[in-house]
Amino acid sequence: MKLRKWQSECINKALKVYLNGLSHFLALATPGAGKTMMASALAEQLLKNDLVDLIICFSPSSIVSKDFSENLQLVIQERFDGLMGARGHSLTYQNLQYLDDNFWQLFKKYRVFVIFDEIHHCAGSNVDNANAWGEQIIVNIQDKAKFTLALTGTPWRSDAAPIVLSKYMHPSNKISCDYIYGLAEAIQDNVCRIPQIIAVDNNHISVVDADETKTFNSFKCLLSQSIIPYQEVIENEAVIKFLISSAHKNLTKIRSINLTAAGLVVASSVEHAKQIVMLMKACIDEDAIVVTYKEKDPTNIIRNFRHSKKKWIISVGMISEGTNIPRLQVCCHLTNIKTEMHFRQILGRILRVTNGQNQTAIMYMPAEPKLLEYAYRVKQDVPFEADVVKFEKMKTATPEDIDDKQPDAVTFDKTKSTPPKIELKLSNFGNNIKHEELDGVNTRADVHYLTDSYEKVVNIFGQFKQEAIALGLSDLR
Repeated sequence: MKLRKWQSECINKALKVYLNGLSHFLALATPGAGKTMMASALAEQLLKNDLVDLIICFSPSSIVSKDFSENLQLVIQERFDGLMGARGHSLTYQNLQYLDDNFWQLFKKYRVFVIFDEIHHCAGSNVDNANAWGEQIIVNIQDKAKFTLALTGTPWRSDAAPIVLSKYMHPSNKISCDYIYGLAEAIQDNVCRIPQIIAVDNNHISVVDADETKTFNSFKCLLSQSIIPYQEVIENEAVIKFLISSAHKNLTKIRSINLTAAGLVVASSVEHAKQIVMLMKACIDEDAIVVTYKEKDPTNIIRNFRHSKKKWIISVGMISEGTNIPRLQVCCHLTNIKTEMHFRQILGRILRVTNGQNQTAIMYMPAEPKLLEYAYRVKQDVPFEADVVKFEKMKTATPEDIDDKQPDAVTFDKTKSTPPKIELKLSNFGNNIKHEELDGVNTRADVHYLTDSYEKVVNIFGQFKQEAIALGLSDLR
């Protein structure tokens, strides 16, 4: 098994820390760098050196947990299903609250190595300020596990709470990492692709009210007035059509070389995803796979898409951090979650370098001020001069250039009856794209589960069936 340079360095440093008497190690590696393989190889070294007996891994989602289990099994050549004779188990953070005393007794009987993937979901420096997952770690794992390894690609929380098991530097209050592998290093090492972030804007925006019509020359100006919420921008039919048609055009170019390259659309709600599916069919005549927290088996949907040749997948809270679909090379940021952590995790889905000849990675998003701020920070991480952030204006399509399908004016009509719906008036655009009714579907979600913070994305997984939570590793007693 050939490791990347950074993976070998990180493993060697972790082993040195452990052998020097410390039990915890925090590794920061940019999304898409290969943290799962590094952690699995470190676990193998600990077992070979007879430093641990069992390995437990906690991850933020069932798909990542399954991937970790398979990777550990591949590297160590032992089972990780938590049953009799297994070397360990891979669980989700949701499982923490349901594990019984039989499970926690393992930490008294065996030398346990615990891997925490995306540790930033677990908050707390003590029981009093911890969230539910952080509290379980503090009470049952801290000071009880032989060694712990925490992994993150985005080492901060949207609520500014301390990350569990972590140390912070004073007076900066920045997290202290034992090993750092950033995007700049990953691009230089050809581990991650150079991102292209395309911010879509519009010079002809109108908001029609009962008394007046206001015009704006950018989404920034529109949103600064607080008369139209960002949710309406990402639900706007013209915006959706422009983003997906432009993204699809680039995906088609990439697929002419990388035949299995794929695109991801991150939506804000289940109803929003349905809207995008129908507009995608009407606009570019493409069917998309949809995966949301309401699906019976979302993990299997993602795994099937990973190994298929299908072009597009639309996700609601399912494909963000840690989800490994290397063939993704284009994405559309159409979610109303506007935290830098979520932005970076979505971007990370398209940055994994593959064996393909074309390593283009493009994210489309509305030119919303916060998202632009994050995009420019990504640009600062790129180790050389590159056009990372570009602007694209929505403009009128001409009969000679129908394939571009680009609208000009966008109108938000606030005079409509409750519930409000967006009315689009597209200059010289109606003849170029066939507009289809949405069959009575309300394109606004009644409840936007993902609005408040990135934490809600994670908590969504709590609605899934718990997969054999009780079994844990109790059969190993």
